[in-house]
Amino acid sequence: MRRRVFDTGIYIDWINSGLHEEVLFETGIVRHLSAVVLMELEAGAFRPRDRKLLHTLERTFRRVERLLVPSAGVYSEAGEVLRRLQSRRGYELRKSHSIVNDVLIALSARSIGATVVTQNRGDYEAIRSIRPFGLQTV
Repeated sequence: MRRRVFDTGIYIDWINSGLHEEVLFETGIVRHLSAVVLMELEAGAFRPRDRKLLHTLERTFRRVERLLVPSAGVYSEAGEVLRRLQSRRGYELRKSHSIVNDVLIALSARSIGATVVTQNRGDYEAIRSIRPFGLQTV
Protein backbone atom coordinates (compact mmCIF):
# COMPACT_ATOMS: atom_id res chain seq x y z
CA MET A 1 0.00 0.00 0.00
CA ARG A 2 1.56 3.27 -1.15
CA ARG A 3 0.63 6.17 1.14
CA ARG A 4 0.90 9.83 0.15
CA VAL A 5 0.75 13.09 2.09
CA PHE A 6 0.45 16.16 -0.11
CA ASP A 7 2.12 19.40 0.91
CA THR A 8 0.14 22.63 1.09
CA GLY A 9 1.40 24.04 -2.23
CA ILE A 10 0.04 21.04 -4.13
CA TYR A 11 -3.47 21.70 -2.78
CA ILE A 12 -3.21 25.45 -3.38
CA ASP A 13 -2.25 24.93 -7.02
CA TRP A 14 -5.08 22.41 -7.46
CA ILE A 15 -7.70 24.66 -5.82
CA ASN A 16 -6.61 27.79 -7.69
CA SER A 17 -5.61 26.40 -11.09
CA GLY A 18 -6.50 22.71 -11.32
CA LEU A 19 -2.82 21.72 -11.36
CA HIS A 20 -1.33 18.45 -10.09
CA GLU A 21 -4.44 16.35 -10.70
CA GLU A 22 -2.22 13.55 -12.01
CA VAL A 23 -0.56 13.15 -8.60
CA LEU A 24 -3.53 14.07 -6.41
CA PHE A 25 -5.81 11.57 -8.12
CA GLU A 26 -3.27 8.86 -8.94
CA THR A 27 -4.78 5.40 -8.67
CA GLY A 28 -3.38 2.78 -6.35
CA ILE A 29 -2.40 5.14 -3.52
CA VAL A 30 -3.82 5.88 -0.11
CA ARG A 31 -4.06 9.61 0.60
CA HIS A 32 -3.69 11.16 4.05
CA LEU A 33 -4.35 14.80 4.87
CA SER A 34 -1.88 16.33 7.29
CA ALA A 35 -3.53 18.41 10.00
CA VAL A 36 -0.62 20.83 9.57
CA VAL A 37 -1.45 21.20 5.85
CA LEU A 38 -5.09 21.72 6.77
CA MET A 39 -4.08 24.50 9.17
CA GLU A 40 -1.99 26.22 6.48
CA LEU A 41 -4.82 25.94 3.97
CA GLU A 42 -7.38 27.32 6.43
CA ALA A 43 -5.11 30.27 7.22
CA GLY A 44 -5.18 31.34 3.58
CA ALA A 45 -8.80 30.49 2.70
CA PHE A 46 -10.36 33.95 2.48
CA ARG A 47 -13.04 33.16 -0.10
CA PRO A 48 -16.20 31.38 1.07
CA ARG A 49 -15.85 28.92 -1.84
CA ASP A 50 -12.38 27.93 -0.66
CA ARG A 51 -13.49 27.50 2.96
CA LYS A 52 -16.39 25.32 1.87
CA LEU A 53 -14.05 23.16 -0.21
CA LEU A 54 -11.63 22.80 2.72
CA HIS A 55 -14.40 21.83 5.12
CA THR A 56 -15.55 19.16 2.67
CA LEU A 57 -11.96 17.93 2.32
CA GLU A 58 -11.53 17.78 6.09
CA ARG A 59 -14.84 15.94 6.64
CA THR A 60 -13.92 13.40 3.98
CA PHE A 61 -10.50 12.63 5.48
CA ARG A 62 -11.96 12.48 9.00
CA ARG A 63 -14.71 10.10 7.88
CA VAL A 64 -12.21 7.65 6.37
CA GLU A 65 -9.84 8.15 9.35
CA ARG A 66 -6.96 9.51 7.31
CA LEU A 67 -6.47 12.90 8.93
CA LEU A 68 -2.83 12.74 10.03
CA VAL A 69 -2.26 14.55 13.33
CA PRO A 70 1.30 14.77 14.69
CA SER A 71 1.77 12.74 17.85
CA ALA A 72 3.68 13.87 20.94
CA GLY A 73 6.59 11.74 19.73
CA VAL A 74 6.58 13.50 16.35
CA TYR A 75 6.70 16.90 18.10
CA SER A 76 9.62 15.76 20.24
CA GLU A 77 11.49 14.43 17.22
CA ALA A 78 10.68 17.65 15.34
CA GLY A 79 12.45 19.66 18.03
CA GLU A 80 15.60 17.63 17.50
CA VAL A 81 15.41 17.96 13.71
CA LEU A 82 14.85 21.72 13.97
CA ARG A 83 17.84 22.06 16.30
CA ARG A 84 20.00 20.20 13.80
CA LEU A 85 18.71 22.27 10.87
CA GLN A 86 19.75 25.37 12.75
CA SER A 87 23.17 24.13 13.77
CA ARG A 88 24.12 22.18 10.63
CA ARG A 89 22.26 23.98 7.85
CA GLY A 90 22.01 27.57 9.12
CA TYR A 91 18.22 27.75 9.34
CA GLU A 92 16.91 30.60 11.49
CA LEU A 93 13.50 29.75 12.90
CA ARG A 94 12.64 33.41 13.48
CA LYS A 95 13.03 34.03 9.74
CA SER A 96 11.77 30.71 8.40
CA HIS A 97 8.61 29.75 10.29
CA SER A 98 7.38 27.48 7.51
CA ILE A 99 10.24 25.04 8.14
CA VAL A 100 8.59 24.10 11.45
CA ASN A 101 5.42 23.07 9.61
CA ASP A 102 7.42 21.24 6.95
CA VAL A 103 9.26 19.23 9.62
CA LEU A 104 5.95 18.26 11.25
CA ILE A 105 4.50 17.23 7.88
CA ALA A 106 7.58 15.19 6.99
CA LEU A 107 7.88 13.41 10.33
CA SER A 108 4.14 12.67 10.52
CA ALA A 109 4.28 11.16 7.04
CA ARG A 110 7.36 9.17 8.06
CA SER A 111 5.52 7.81 11.11
CA ILE A 112 2.98 6.04 8.86
CA GLY A 113 5.39 5.15 6.06
CA ALA A 114 3.96 7.74 3.68
CA THR A 115 5.72 9.73 0.96
CA VAL A 116 5.47 13.53 1.02
CA VAL A 117 4.56 15.05 -2.35
CA THR A 118 5.74 18.65 -2.65
CA GLN A 119 7.16 21.39 -4.85
CA ASN A 120 9.45 22.53 -2.04
CA ARG A 121 12.45 20.35 -2.76
CA GLY A 122 15.03 22.44 -0.86
CA ASP A 123 13.53 22.43 2.62
CA TYR A 124 12.33 18.84 2.45
CA GLU A 125 15.73 17.62 1.22
CA ALA A 126 17.32 19.43 4.18
CA ILE A 127 14.92 17.67 6.55
CA ARG A 128 15.54 14.35 4.83
CA SER A 129 19.30 14.75 5.32
CA ILE A 130 18.60 14.49 9.06
CA ARG A 131 15.64 12.06 9.10
CA PRO A 132 15.04 9.91 6.03
CA PHE A 133 11.48 9.77 4.66
CA GLY A 134 9.81 9.24 1.32
CA LEU A 135 9.83 12.33 -0.88
CA GLN A 136 8.39 13.03 -4.32
CA THR A 137 8.78 16.44 -5.92
CA VAL A 138 6.68 17.77 -8.77
